[in-house]
Amino acid sequence: MKNLKGKIILFSILGLLIACFALFSFVSVMQVISVLAIPLIIVIIPLYGYFKGVKVYEVFTDGAKEGFQVALRIIPFLVAIFLAISAFRSSGAMDLLSWILSPITSRIGMPGEVIPMALMRPLSGSGALGIMSELIKTHGADSYIGRLVSIMMGSTETTFYILAVYFGSINVKQTRHALPAALTADLAGIIASVVICQIIFG
Repeated sequence: MKNLKGKIILFSILGLLIACFALFSFVSVMQVISVLAIPLIIVIIPLYGYFKGVKVYEVFTDGAKEGFQVALRIIPFLVAIFLAISAFRSSGAMDLLSWILSPITSRIGMPGEVIPMALMRPLSGSGALGIMSELIKTHGADSYIGRLVSIMMGSTETTFYILAVYFGSINVKQTRHALPAALTADLAGIIASVVICQIIFG
């Protein structure tokens, strides 16, 4: 019975979204959703917990206390990853690697200017954001490079940072298959970004 109710609610929401997209433009519907999404989440989750009999405030404070302890545990891992990123950039290794890869990547539609972004993205979100902002400022948001780095930013993840945070919070030092799998996903995201950008924007 609960599964049936859940399916009814899910299909109702999907039907409502389809009706909205049919009646209004995609952009206007997305603007409304983007404005309402976070306030609705903030209101709905505590209300749902309250009606389920959960002591919302007590659970929230317990979670905040645990989050503080997790933050203390992961500080050494974060310091290590930020130091490695800084050394990678400051030593000139990233520029050298970009120069080596540029002739290869330019043949598949990935300009050499984008390589630092592709190399930095698995390491640091803020570093990748800085490179993306500089490229957009230099080449323009509507340029091929600007669109490519924007798609790449949304298609990949800060792999090393995420692994440092997640594994560090539970004191796991052997990541085993997590790192190769995550880097493979990043590579797939970078390749897909180039392919999608070429198909849509030429």
